[in-house]
Amino acid sequence: MNNVDQSSNKPKIIEIFIVFLSLGLSSFGGPIAHLGFFNRELVLKRKWLDSQLFSELIALCHFLPGPSSSQVGLSIGFIKGGFPGALAAWVGFTTPSAVILIIFGYIYSSYSNSIPFGLIHGLKIFAVAIVAHAIWTMASVFCRNSKCVLIAIMVALIVTLSPAPMFQFMAIIISAIIGTFIFTTNEDNSENSFANLGKISTATILLVSFFLILFSLPILANFLSNPVLILVDSFYRAGSFVFGGGHVVLPLLQGEVVASGLVTNEAFLAGYGAAQAMPGPLFTFAAYLGTVSGSYPNGILGGIIALCAIFFPSFLLVIGVLPFWHKLRQILLFRRAIIGINAAVVGILIAAFISPVATNGLLSVHDFIAALAFFVLIHFFKIPIWTLVIIASIECWIFYAIF
Repeated sequence: MNNVDQSSNKPKIIEIFIVFLSLGLSSFGGPIAHLGFFNRELVLKRKWLDSQLFSELIALCHFLPGPSSSQVGLSIGFIKGGFPGALAAWVGFTTPSAVILIIFGYIYSSYSNSIPFGLIHGLKIFAVAIVAHAIWTMASVFCRNSKCVLIAIMVALIVTLSPAPMFQFMAIIISAIIGTFIFTTNEDNSENSFANLGKISTATILLVSFFLILFSLPILANFLSNPVLILVDSFYRAGSFVFGGGHVVLPLLQGEVVASGLVTNEAFLAGYGAAQAMPGPLFTFAAYLGTVSGSYPNGILGGIIALCAIFFPSFLLVIGVLPFWHKLRQILLFRRAIIGINAAVVGILIAAFISPVATNGLLSVHDFIAALAFFVLIHFFKIPIWTLVIIASIECWIFYAIF
């Protein structure tokens, strides 16, 4: 077994923050690319952990709901610096894109009527391409057999016909139950790389807290009619149910903030398109949504509250599950349920693609052709996403200014 000696090569908290801040400024390209940056900087260069532990952390974070790359980062921060280290890693990695999106949200809220239609609509067209690419990529990984395809189609139909967050959650639960009956997995005989990573008592408290907050927040928010609790509840719930990370947060957030009237479809898709050009985690899109919310709390305060609420479940779950992970992954029913959940998230993403992404982003033949072109550039030519976001916005601005 190739465990990392926790007593050696232990950085200071400020060093953890600075390293993850540099990663937050430079990590473009989504979760998979982020993990490549982490491997190069933290495993190969700084040797904060070995490759075996790093791969185990990736496996853990892919099994849990939430933003996988951010969860890997805060896990490494926790391993090297305890709770302060986890916080330093998260703040460093998240701050750059969150600050930019809050500024963008403020500009959109204040000057949206003065911004040319094409500039904003170009972001919506690009959102069509990026979600289509996410579906293609995730389906190739999670829907490799007919059973998974059928689950994805079933979930897509359920969520399309009933887009409320409750039905999305029910679809995930049903898929997990189905998965335990129809899928088969091999036994896991891998070594335990997670020995001595966190105390069982502390981990148990964190996991219990996760579920208590999840089930008590909506009750308190409705009973007290407190706008802050309502906002926290919406984003905490979204962060708790996003299996697959990244783009899967789109339909859950859409169900929480657009369906409730907090954010318009136009503002939602414009921000989602802009978020593609940001380094760091896509979940910082929540900061933008909190900023442009149509009711208090909004602005900078709303952005910060939404950002913290959507990431907080990851803190509780990742640090809470660390000591139990090796035994948990050996439970065959658990692993089969995860296969069903992964297929379900593809279906949820398909439903989000149909509405609101495609219905709001494709208004003409030009929009369809442009979205298809951007899909090709993303998938086949691997053009950097941030470059294509700028091109999409400018191209659409010019087109609609002329025609």
